Amino acid sequence: MPKFNRAAAWNNNHGATAVEFAIVAPVLVGLVVGSLYLCMGLFLAGSLQFAVEEGARCASVSTSTCHDATSITTYARSRYFGPAVSPTFTYAAAACGNSVSASVNYVADLGFNTVTIPISATACFP
Repeated sequence: MPKFNRAAAWNNNHGATAVEFAIVAPVLVGLVVGSLYLCMGLFLAGSLQFAVEEGARCASVSTSTCHDATSITTYARSRYFGPAVSPTFTYAAAACGNSVSASVNYVADLGFNTVTIPISATACFP
């Protein structure tokens, strides 16, 4: 039976790459997944802002299409092109003109943790 040589075992670097990958991979995967959820959240916020601006503009300019609160919120909802969440749109006549606002809770499931981010947008068109 061969004798175990401790000095040779400490100098052996076989498997070092696998250990380094096991340390770095979870961090790298977390950054990639987090970046994707961040980009989707930013796209949701931009699309929500676009939808409320279009709804407020329709309420002021195109009164044949947007004649009451229900038709205005329906029009704004149809102009939302973001991720598959259902934002809540509201209409109010304000001092600045026709105001449309929307809000949604964006849920980012990161695997080990779930983060809920409230996103809202408001637009007013005279």
